[in-house]
Amino acid sequence: MTDSSSILALVIAAWLDFLIGDPWGWLHPVQVMGWAIEQYTCLAFAGFKTPQSLKLSGILLAILLIFGSGFTSWLILRAVQSIPLQFPLHPILDIGVESIMLASCFALRSLRQAAIDVLHPLNNGNLIKARQQLSLYVGRDTQDLSESEILRAVLETVAENSTDGIIAPLFYAGVGMVIPGIGSVPFAFAYKAASTLDSMVGYKEAPLTDIGWFSAKLEDILTWLPCRFNTLLIAILSGKPKSVWTICQRDAIYDPSPNAGWSECAYAATLGVQLGGVNKYRGVIKSKPLLGDFISPITPAIVHQALQLTRRTFLIELGLFLFAYGVIGLIVNRL
Repeated sequence: MTDSSSILALVIAAWLDFLIGDPWGWLHPVQVMGWAIEQYTCLAFAGFKTPQSLKLSGILLAILLIFGSGFTSWLILRAVQSIPLQFPLHPILDIGVESIMLASCFALRSLRQAAIDVLHPLNNGNLIKARQQLSLYVGRDTQDLSESEILRAVLETVAENSTDGIIAPLFYAGVGMVIPGIGSVPFAFAYKAASTLDSMVGYKEAPLTDIGWFSAKLEDILTWLPCRFNTLLIAILSGKPKSVWTICQRDAIYDPSPNAGWSECAYAATLGVQLGGVNKYRGVIKSKPLLGDFISPITPAIVHQALQLTRRTFLIELGLFLFAYGVIGLIVNRL
């Protein structure tokens, strides 16, 4: 694709995700990745029994899925681009396929819809329904959560997934744009594969401890830079960048995740709320460090502010990547 076509495809992808999101019932690339992970792990557990062999199989799983996802997406685009120019609507088809594939890597509308699905019954006083909806999106036990605990869980979900579900795929799409012969889609798909691996097998508890350790570590590394970049932008948008960054340095370092803690803490410090605390997972109580200062309680309005903050950071970062891409292209053309 030409430079202008790549830029247009990324803009259309962002627009599609904002307006449509992931249509219900449509096959999504993450579903295919999830199916592949399930099949592989079943075979691995059946064939390997020692921690060392499971760790090696976990490394192979990550390599196969990440590179396989990126390469498959590249092949699809190459197949579309190889269609003869005389074919009707060739340029539109080319841009359209890339836009749709990129849009599938972003989760802006999906994240917003997930939050609304929980907030709607909660606002109507239906605590049971709100708990049921929340259980679809979080790993913690939800059957006994109070209204304040539900709101905290929703806000933590928005804050954490804003990085690995929205900003990081955009970041790697932007990186791919400047690499000739590859482009945005393979990089975005590769990161999406790494993120899917982390969410499915990147657990510290048995039986996934060994097979998922490499995926968890790799996702942490790949998300580190996009997370810090997003945290810095959130701090700037807050109007109190020094305070937000100081609170993140104070609290986020104690979170077991090197990225989720920073993302959640940035939202907490910006919105004047406190995240973290006690959660229950399959009946086991676990405590996470407190993030931010308790200035005000979490309310549905606060959650909507967080969603708006996510939209603003996404659009600003999209603009920054497009600007940087244009500048790089101008410099290259003059050399």
